[in-house]
Amino acid sequence: MPAATAAPPRPPRADKVAVVDEVRERFAEAEAVLFTEYRGLDVTEMADLRGRLIDADCRYKIFKNTLVRRALADDAPDGVTDLLLGPTALAFCGRDPSAAAKALRTFAAEHEALVIKGGILAGTLLSDAQVRELADLPARDDLMAQMLGALAAPLGSLASMMNNLIGEMSGLVQALIDQSPADPASPADTASPADPTSPADSTSPADPTSTENNQ
Repeated sequence: MPAATAAPPRPPRADKVAVVDEVRERFAEAEAVLFTEYRGLDVTEMADLRGRLIDADCRYKIFKNTLVRRALADDAPDGVTDLLLGPTALAFCGRDPSAAAKALRTFAAEHEALVIKGGILAGTLLSDAQVRELADLPARDDLMAQMLGALAAPLGSLASMMNNLIGEMSGLVQALIDQSPADPASPADTASPADPTSPADSTSPADPTSTENNQ
């Protein structure tokens, strides 16, 4: 009797493949992904949480844990599978992960049913405590303003120093001009008609001695 052959594995369903692709894409685009347990939140509370996260440029999504594990495959940091136990919702953060972490921490303080489990930031696994610490960081816009202020301060000091230096140099040059002695008389000045010693005066018709000699 011929041995029975194992049935070939069934190909993954198209809808599951689409979900895995979506999860993989969302992880690739997010600045950070925060993991939460939402067990016990009702529809109204979930809608409230989603709205707060949208205001923080974050999208709150629920996927099957098995599909998330498949999407991450070998790209996830060690220990991430421990976050994918029980009802898990993922917060995909945009440009400001600290704002999303702050929204989650505030909501969790108001609703005990929400549990912050941890997260992934720049390929590094975060604990729940580290996510809460992330909420204490300045918002991205505030941080950028502080950085620009720090960069602008030395430039402003440099400009002020240059202006002061130019002013001092201008004042020094003006002082030298004011303190310089008068120039000696030029040769043209010695030949001025007003000079009584000028040779021109000895032959001038207005000179009385010249008239006497002509007589």
